[in-house]
Amino acid sequence: MSDYQHLLKPGKIGGLTLRNRIIMAPMGSNYAESDGHCGERIQAFYEARAKGGVGLITMGSIAIAFPSGTAEPFQVGISSDEFIPGLKALTDRVHAHGAKISVQLQHAGKTAVRDLAEGRELWVPSMPPAPPQSDIMQSVTFKELSTFVRPAKDTPVKIRVMDKADIAQMVEWFAAAAKRAQQAGFDGIELHSAHSYILAGFLSSYYNKRDDEYGGNVENRARLLLEVITAIRERVGSDFPVWLRLDAHELNTPGGITLEDCIAVAKMAEKASFNAVSISAYSALINGSSFTAAPLVHKPAGFIDWAAAVKKEVSIPVISVGRLEPQVANDAIASGKCDFVAMGRKLLADPELPNKLMANNEAAIRPCIYCYVCVSQVFINQRVNCAVNPRTGKEFELNVIMTDKPKNIVVIGGGPAGIEAAVAASERGHKVTLLERGNRLGGTLFFASLAYTENGKLLDFLTNQISQSKVDVKLNTTATSEVLKSLNADQVFVATGASREMPDVEGASLKHVWSGEQLRQLLTGEISTSTRAQLGPFQRLMVGTGALLGLTNQISTLQRLSHIWMPLGKKVCIVGGGLVGLELAEFLAERGREVTVIEESRDLGTELSIVRRWRVLDHLKSLGVTIAKEAKVTSIDTQAVHFQMADDKQSALADTVVMASGIAADTSLADSLTASGFNVKVIGDCNEVGYIEGALRTGYQAGLDC
Repeated sequence: MSDYQHLLKPGKIGGLTLRNRIIMAPMGSNYAESDGHCGERIQAFYEARAKGGVGLITMGSIAIAFPSGTAEPFQVGISSDEFIPGLKALTDRVHAHGAKISVQLQHAGKTAVRDLAEGRELWVPSMPPAPPQSDIMQSVTFKELSTFVRPAKDTPVKIRVMDKADIAQMVEWFAAAAKRAQQAGFDGIELHSAHSYILAGFLSSYYNKRDDEYGGNVENRARLLLEVITAIRERVGSDFPVWLRLDAHELNTPGGITLEDCIAVAKMAEKASFNAVSISAYSALINGSSFTAAPLVHKPAGFIDWAAAVKKEVSIPVISVGRLEPQVANDAIASGKCDFVAMGRKLLADPELPNKLMANNEAAIRPCIYCYVCVSQVFINQRVNCAVNPRTGKEFELNVIMTDKPKNIVVIGGGPAGIEAAVAASERGHKVTLLERGNRLGGTLFFASLAYTENGKLLDFLTNQISQSKVDVKLNTTATSEVLKSLNADQVFVATGASREMPDVEGASLKHVWSGEQLRQLLTGEISTSTRAQLGPFQRLMVGTGALLGLTNQISTLQRLSHIWMPLGKKVCIVGGGLVGLELAEFLAERGREVTVIEESRDLGTELSIVRRWRVLDHLKSLGVTIAKEAKVTSIDTQAVHFQMADDKQSALADTVVMASGIAADTSLADSLTASGFNVKVIGDCNEVGYIEGALRTGYQAGLDC
């Protein structure tokens, strides 16, 4: 019997029977064609999730009035019959694998940024309040800002407060779209009544200040929603499953939707023949953590208690969403907190998650690391991708095909790029040997897992993946020409990572100044002779004892011990405000260090996705970390780091200095092997610094291309 019997048992929404309780959450993907049609990209994407065993797919954010009311440049349209053939092709492909598929109907209302950009009116229930003050846009780079949607030059923003005729038109758009969805073969409809879109705008007393029958008390504010379901029922019949997504709360929004409002609307929905309710939440962007409070919650099981509160008040099924791990989801269903669980990011990372749960093979699930690369792509108007799954959104073009000419392939480097390349090449039928000079796999991902815990799950997955493959792994092995010749290498992948040079700064050679590589050695026990020479007697004893006892072999153990002792002083100055510097600052500040970060450029954490960067910077602020931007380090002495900001000379006291800059691609080994006559391909950070996402992407592509 499966460990997830409650999550994997069949369930019903109205008359719709689902093979399990896992729903793919609706997400904007930017996978449609520019004209709103469903091409091969989006069809292959959803087919992969259906094949992966999900019970129901909810196809997210489908524009009922396309191109009006759209928020993304590649959003799916359903505003006319011309869209039906592409949608029908998609539903057919999903049904072929035994899954069901519903469509989430949406009009973006005040957030219809494509209307803003293209000079159309923004439809709203009443004039929206001014957005809250926030400094988060200051952490967006100029390059990113250039991609944001804005009105055309000299084009005024047009806002249309909806009159009765407009409300009737909105109802008609929803009803007509519902009928087209039925004709296209969808098994149900979700009305997007959350996240400040048009239906939620009417439900919210913060955004809805109307003084007619569509404003005021919650019954009036729900009137548009109820008129929509009445019109839909007239078109699709009483048996066709229809449900809605609701906000349990509008966070950081005075007078916004509350749990009491949500429950009241859920009760009205049940009486009005809705078949289920999906519970989400939304937050105004007042600080860097707002978006990860809601709707893309960072807190594990962040919305489950709200779903449970609604579940107590209605008899129709309740769908819960919000970072629910499989065991938590199973327990939530078993205890009656919800009836179904919607997963979004997890199914971007691994579409086969349901099948792997059914096979009791949870270790084989490629984990989401909650890095927010996916949603951040939408902010810059790009197609969604996934940092840990190179195939996401590219299922139509990236597939493992067995080779008819097997080769001897040698991969040098056991980090993410090397492992991904080795496994992909092995799956294609090549004989693959992976050489790692150290005594463990993972490369710098092991160190990165100390600073950001979720990386550890990816490391566990990668090491499990290669252990289950046919790849021959040789640890403690230095790659030389002789070794490669002995292995009859037809092709060599070099994945040895980036170089981390010590910047040329006066005082950088002092004993309390560490490079990023040296700090990695200190915290993981892989200490070189030069690094050991910088340690004092007590530090050498502590580090040596940790390595001797095997305490540095487990990330969880290291994380616990790092709260007790580290070979670092109380005041730490980090030179470099990129991904490494910021995550290290977070790690150290959480362990009681007084941290200062000095960054030479205007931008911080440019390697981080926008949403994660917002979150990290906000967390650093709450931890009291001092950050100096556009500051050039001039010298380091035994007591401080000295730097210049514009015409102002400043100093930061420090008894430990970490140089987290100077990261660069390093092709030196590849160049020497090429000169020796080997067929070499460089992947991962040693080719171009791209961190986890770049490492896995280039590794996977190399494995497919060999």
